[in-house]
Amino acid sequence: MPGLSAGGAAASGPLAERRPHRLKSLRKSLRKNWDLYLLIAPVLAYFIVFHYFPMYGLQIAFKNFVAVKGIWGSPWIGLDHFQRFFDSYYFGRLIKNTLGISLYELAVGFSAPLLLALMINEVRRKTFRKLVQTVTYAPHFLSTVVLVGMVMMFLSPQKGIVNHILVFLGGHSVSFMTEPEWFKTIYVFSGVWQSAGWGSIIYLAALAGIDQGLHEAAIIDGASRLRRIWHINLPGILPTIVILLILNLGNVMGVGFEKVYLMQNNLNKESSDVIATYVYQMGILGAQYSFSAAVGLFNSVVNFVLLIGVNAFARRMNDTSLW
Repeated sequence: MPGLSAGGAAASGPLAERRPHRLKSLRKSLRKNWDLYLLIAPVLAYFIVFHYFPMYGLQIAFKNFVAVKGIWGSPWIGLDHFQRFFDSYYFGRLIKNTLGISLYELAVGFSAPLLLALMINEVRRKTFRKLVQTVTYAPHFLSTVVLVGMVMMFLSPQKGIVNHILVFLGGHSVSFMTEPEWFKTIYVFSGVWQSAGWGSIIYLAALAGIDQGLHEAAIIDGASRLRRIWHINLPGILPTIVILLILNLGNVMGVGFEKVYLMQNNLNKESSDVIATYVYQMGILGAQYSFSAAVGLFNSVVNFVLLIGVNAFARRMNDTSLW
């Protein structure tokens, strides 16, 4: 026992010495960079107040929440709400639609900004380049409500320009917004139209950092433009592509609520009912707060696990990851 005490004292000695040193370094950093800490303080406050503090309420997912009793006073029921969700009739449809829309959007929506950035980067006339960038960036600033209104107007069976073109070409009018098989395509491609230009900014910034000497050497060696894109541009922005892919895969179950809800109706609900809209219907409209919290927590945990797994895989494959 004396030896153990001596060992414990020896182990605690260096730790006790490090703590004042760390505190001293922190105080020194605060005095030196106070303006930077002041600049980031509102962002930290935002995340603490609106993202971390509300996590306190996650415990209602494991309780039979009763408003008059409060969170602490409500009885614990364990995993009953999760079991109810897994056994429900809608579970399979919700997972299928959520994953279907997410993977469809990932396949189309992830590659569109990359291709657009590569094409814009090859434009040499500055006036035309700025025009293309302005036109492709503009839809990003439209609100979701305006976007969905435009989609409904363009696809209207009676007055929509798309159906007028179909009839002119000898086809027949299609009620796109009420047919379930069209919902995912409309959702994804309207999103691409709105966000591809804005998403290309990150890739254009990465392309601007590539050494132009590599292109000059490749041109001297007789490489075509496509060869230079494939062997210089793409490898040069590969770390950026990997980081953005990790972020997208980590949110594969996070289909947004607003746009789906605005496009949803009773006729296309078979394809448009996702976890986010189900949480709204059960929690806000049905007042089943504990059950909806459990469904939302399940969705968040799946996203978190995917983010950790994809990040670890990317780090192992090419040493590029978020952390």
